[in-house]
Amino acid sequence: MGKIIISTNVSLDGVVQDPDGVEGFRLGGWFGQFGGKDLEAWAKVELEEALGAEALLLGRRSDEWFASRWLSRSGEFADRLNSLPKYVVSSTLDEPKWNNSTVLKGDVVDQVSKLKEELDGDILVYASYQLGRTLIEHDLVDELRLVVFPVVLGAGERLFSETSDKKSLRLLHTRTVGNGLAFLTYQVVRDA
Repeated sequence: MGKIIISTNVSLDGVVQDPDGVEGFRLGGWFGQFGGKDLEAWAKVELEEALGAEALLLGRRSDEWFASRWLSRSGEFADRLNSLPKYVVSSTLDEPKWNNSTVLKGDVVDQVSKLKEELDGDILVYASYQLGRTLIEHDLVDELRLVVFPVVLGAGERLFSETSDKKSLRLLHTRTVGNGLAFLTYQVVRDA
């Protein structure tokens, strides 16, 4: 059975919105601004994670965002991302933008549950915070990997939103990335 892992960059107060600043969010661009020299170490962590993955699971907007940035690139990380099988959850998309992609239409919970049954390895959810919220709410997430950037933004879209009940987590691992980023790994605890 596959393991759904949400892997994302967040501010200290949990904001995931517009890390590179291209969406026009007034507080966007925090990834480069507060990642600084630590981004080289961050890239190594991300490559290691991608090399261990079986697939990516994305929402429609993340498919477009990643395709526009990675299809034209080369190098070990770009080659790995471009070669991974991708599953894009969307009720409106017919042709995904990123290569090697399959569109999952219909009920998100049913489609992702089937995907978990079909795959055996790590299924990474990158940057798709709306999809992530749905997966968290329906107990489909097995692990959270958060790279915490040293900034409090005070506003913006967060990975975690209101849920129908508490979601219990167990801290599996902590690691400092570079000099200022915290890499936190949590396992979702079922029936806590």
